Amino acid sequence: MRRLILASSSPYRRQLLEKLRIPFECQAPRIDEQPLPGEPASELASRLATEKALALANDHPDALIIGSDQVAECNGTLLGKPGNTENAIDQLSRSAGQTVNFHTGLCLADARDGSHHTLCEIFSVRFRPLSASEIRRYVELEKPLDCAGSFKSEGLGIALFEKMEGSDPNSLVGLPLIRLIDLLKRYDISPLQ
Repeated sequence: MRRLILASSSPYRRQLLEKLRIPFECQAPRIDEQPLPGEPASELASRLATEKALALANDHPDALIIGSDQVAECNGTLLGKPGNTENAIDQLSRSAGQTVNFHTGLCLADARDGSHHTLCEIFSVRFRPLSASEIRRYVELEKPLDCAGSFKSEGLGIALFEKMEGSDPNSLVGLPLIRLIDLLKRYDISPLQ
């Protein structure tokens, strides 16, 4: 089987990819993750996923490289990783009672020939109306400071939602596994082989 590299330092993406029981390595790419002026969320997520995968291609010329990036968007505003408690509280306060769309870019790059396949999976979350004390308590308990949108759906974050819509709940955590399996099949890699 071809060497498979996940271009990420995210423990969440690593845990998701481990579900497939396919051998892989992780390496953090170094790219500028700033959005371009006026860049829509889906284009940003796709561009960053592609840049992450291609950033490692020269160092691993025989590998297949997976890049992924997620951008949350609420009412036209991009929501990044909050980084601190006050930003997390602010993001969740703006999301309360609203629908937040999570755009997860996915790229599988073939370092042998430089080709790559990129897509963007969208997953929508409708937040419950939340009180200031509920939001503060959630942030204190789960500390979602390194998560786009300031929550962890795989944990207590589920208590923040009214409704979730999308084809792959893994994309909400940061790696759309259903679509990744489709891309890997192009290279005769399957978790069931």
